[in-house]
Amino acid sequence: MQILVTGAAGFIGFHLAQRLLSEGHQVIGIDSLNDYYDVSLKEDRLAQLTDKDDFTFHKIDLADREKIEQLFERYEFESVINLGAQAGVRYSLQNPRAYLDSNVTGFGNILEGCRHYRIKHLVYASSSSVYGANTKIPFSVHDNVDHPISLYAATKKANELLAHSYSHLYRIPTTGLRFFTVYGPWGRPDMAPMLFTKAILAGKPIDVFNYGKMQRDFTYVDDIVEGVIKVMHKIPEPNPDWVGTAPDPATSKAPYRIYNIGNNQPIELMYFIEVLEKSLGIEATKNILPIQPGDVPITYADVSDLTRDVGFKPDTSIEVGVQRFVEWYRDYYQV
Repeated sequence: MQILVTGAAGFIGFHLAQRLLSEGHQVIGIDSLNDYYDVSLKEDRLAQLTDKDDFTFHKIDLADREKIEQLFERYEFESVINLGAQAGVRYSLQNPRAYLDSNVTGFGNILEGCRHYRIKHLVYASSSSVYGANTKIPFSVHDNVDHPISLYAATKKANELLAHSYSHLYRIPTTGLRFFTVYGPWGRPDMAPMLFTKAILAGKPIDVFNYGKMQRDFTYVDDIVEGVIKVMHKIPEPNPDWVGTAPDPATSKAPYRIYNIGNNQPIELMYFIEVLEKSLGIEATKNILPIQPGDVPITYADVSDLTRDVGFKPDTSIEVGVQRFVEWYRDYYQV
């Protein structure tokens, strides 16, 4: 298959592109290589891909309508996997326009490409952040998510709404995947595993928000990639049982689906730090702080729909995942 992967120099996009190439697919990757975090890390990820014959890279911003149109015109994509986005909850408080440009305008450009070139399946990254003010646990794709508490979350909810409109109007099969706190080798420097590891190894204190009681459904990156691959091959069909009197947010009379991908086992932040300390062999100095604006106290994925429809459930334990991450970190940064 000829597959477009947006955000190919990003954490998940890089791992996904590697997996697709290993399965014999032709991957066209795009990324803006913006400086939200260390560009050299993105370039090093790309270097692992660009030596492969079946990988082609284009430096393109999703918001660049003309270049996105040219991309779809040049290639014959069977599937599109949209992982490119401006990430980060806290940064969205400081720079909201970056989120509107990339996550809304950019996603609209991808949808237009899928529409005009009759893509067989669009799979796109949503986020557990869309659950916002919801307190029913575990988070279910069948619950309404109408109260996001960060602009980042609002743009991801907007992606789901836009995708549904295109699925309904143009019969484009779309599947949204709500990722839950992804971690692992080659991870993002702005996320807790990298921030904590860097600080601990440097002998500096770490900031522990919500007094360490934050709970996250930490999901190892290989499990995320496995889920994306399986979903890519499961092209959604209209749900014949969908009714407007009791609308199911996860399905539709259009070829549209939403799934959670999470480990289905929330871990308290303080325990995550304990596991990291054990893997590093160093005890952290901790700054205990209150919860930050835009953060939610717990994420917990109900993955029953994913398991039923594609036969997959993430299962990498936090102990195994953190150990693999630490081994990569020490090797990459020569610590």
